Amino acid sequence: MRVGVFYFPTDYGIDMSELGRALEDRGFESLFVPEHTHIPLSRKTPFPSGGELPKRYSHTHDPFVGLSFAAAATRKLIVGTGILLVPQHDPIVTAKAVASLDQLSGGRFVLGIGGGWNVDEMENHGARHATRFKQMREHILAMKALWTEEAGSFHGEFVNFDPAWSWPKPKQKPHPPILLGGETDHTLRRVVDYCDGWFPRPRDGFEPAAAVERLRRMAAEKGRDFSTLSITVFGAPADEATLASYQKVGIQRALLAIPDLGRDEILRHLDTIAPLARPYA
Repeated sequence: MRVGVFYFPTDYGIDMSELGRALEDRGFESLFVPEHTHIPLSRKTPFPSGGELPKRYSHTHDPFVGLSFAAAATRKLIVGTGILLVPQHDPIVTAKAVASLDQLSGGRFVLGIGGGWNVDEMENHGARHATRFKQMREHILAMKALWTEEAGSFHGEFVNFDPAWSWPKPKQKPHPPILLGGETDHTLRRVVDYCDGWFPRPRDGFEPAAAVERLRRMAAEKGRDFSTLSITVFGAPADEATLASYQKVGIQRALLAIPDLGRDEILRHLDTIAPLARPYA
């Protein structure tokens, strides 16, 4: 198992290049970043965690730009989206961004994806809450065509283009790992259908062995080889015993949270949690 972090890459936080170097120096395997393209002031959609929407949600850097700075400043650090709101992105443009970042980082990119929760935000992009998962599937399949075929094409309800050249191709073959966030059985079916890994949050009742077995059972039902799938726990507790329990049942990665603080506080926090990552480095 590997231990990494996730961080909202805000304009008032730590520089992404410095953060990347600090993580690599301390033995962390990876850096994942969430995204929100913007936050509409209408705020018709309640924050899922309740209360006011935290400041960081409206101050995030573009994930591909932020991760490019972190990748350029490091040699081994894995960089990933956690998560990219796929229905809010044009698939042809996104395929190019993913492939470029994977090539330029030497094959160190992981594509964590999700459908999104903020109805106001996605509707500004022309996406609809009721069909976001169907649209996400088409976007991913269309991007796979561009990544893996010399002249990719796709024809669906939401994405439609004839054969086209799109270079560069990703460094990783056939493409960077695609991890899907969520905790429901619907999520697991989508993971088995068109993704490479599951990206759950350890919410109340999360039990590592049972989580692994859920994915194994779903893969068997759909005829998917379980060994081709991975599990990355998003927001894992900063607890030695919990991380050991993840490793014991075969979970491949755990991501610890970096708090929404300033540079100096973040570096001190990394020093505090670094001992948890070193045994898995």
